[in-house]
Formats: sequence, structure tokens, C-alpha cells
Amino acid sequence: MTLELPGLRERKRLATRRTIQLAVLSLIAHRSLENVTVEEISNLANISPRTFFNYFSSKEAAAIGDAPELPEQRHIDAFVAAGSHATRSLAPDAAGRNLIDDLGRLIAESIDASIDDVELAVQRRNIVRQYPHLFAMRMATMRAFEESLAAVIEQRLVADNPRLAADPDAAGSRARLVSLVAIGAMRHAWAVWADGDGKTALADRLRGSFSELGDVFAGPTTR
Repeated sequence: MTLELPGLRERKRLATRRTIQLAVLSLIAHRSLENVTVEEISNLANISPRTFFNYFSSKEAAAIGDAPELPEQRHIDAFVAAGSHATRSLAPDAAGRNLIDDLGRLIAESIDASIDDVELAVQRRNIVRQYPHLFAMRMATMRAFEESLAAVIEQRLVADNPRLAADPDAAGSRARLVSLVAIGAMRHAWAVWADGDGKTALADRLRGSFSELGDVFAGPTTR
């Protein structure tokens, strides 16, 4: 896979975004959330409050950080098409394994520098655990991602098995089930990655977790 590096402007944007997030997390850790102001965050990040609001709507939004998003449409199209082209001739267990592996690759494509940052991840995890409303906000962003992911998975399931197109309730239920399993694999990847030494990229850890999940579903006879 060819790595597409961001341009100078995008690197500057990501660097500023990271600086803001580190500033707010540091201030919250030392002074508590309710005592931290946007002006203080801006001063520590060496930006103006106006610039702060160009990046985040509130100090809480800066604290919980960026939610995962689906990758570019071309990656989604490739994920869906892989089902129609590759799995119809496979046994059900092999088709399921292909789905899990392809799903891991799809989600790994969505990782960018703002998410693949161990320092930010560890600090954010510690802060979010202390504030229930921040945790709730973070979970709300994850639910939005889960819904988007389920919609894409449903397209793939129908491509794998066109008969599901005649039963949208079954297709939707199955897609939601797979999306929840995928979220579990993502949480596993994030936990292992954040507890590690930072030498493994999050995208690689995600692919690894989904590969492990595929091994579990495939059973002991595959290895």
C-alpha cells in the first residue's frame, strides 16, 4: 500500500490541532475541566481564541478529540465490490473471514496522524475516564461512526449475498451485529496500541486485531 503523505498546509493544520488538544488535556489534568478557559488553552497553544474556534467548538470537543471517520469513497467502493467479486464462490466460513479481513483494512485506511498519536491517546483516555459527560460525548461520536460503518457493511453483505436485498430488516440487523463486533476489535486495537511502546502504527495494530478476530471465527483448523 502506498502511503499518501499530507501536504505542508495539512501538516501545519494537524500540528496546530494536536497542540490545542495537548494544551487542553494538560490544563485539565492540572486544574480540572471546569476551571479551564478557552483563553488559557489558546495562550498555552500560542494561538488566538478565534483560531481555537476554527478547530474546535468548545473545550470539551477539544478534550475528546477527533472521532474515527470512514475513509475516502474509493476505499468504501473497493470494500463493497470485494464482496461481489470474491466471495460468492467461497464457503461461508471463508467468506466471513474475507469480510473481517477486508473490514480491518477499510478501517485502517481511515487512520490519520491526528488519531495515530500515542501521547494524545493516553492523555485523553486518562481525562475522559474522570469526567462522565466527556465519556458520554466520546461515545456519542463513536455511535455516529458505528451507524456509518453499519450502512457500508450492509452494502457489502448484500454484495456477498444478493438474496439479502429482498429482506432489508435481516440485512440491517446483520450489518449492525457485524459493526458492533468491528467496534470491539477497534477497542482491542486501541487498548493494545495505547499500552504499547508506540513503535507499532495504529493502522497496523488495527489490521492485526481484525486478523486475530478472523482467526477466532475461522476456528482452529486453519492453522
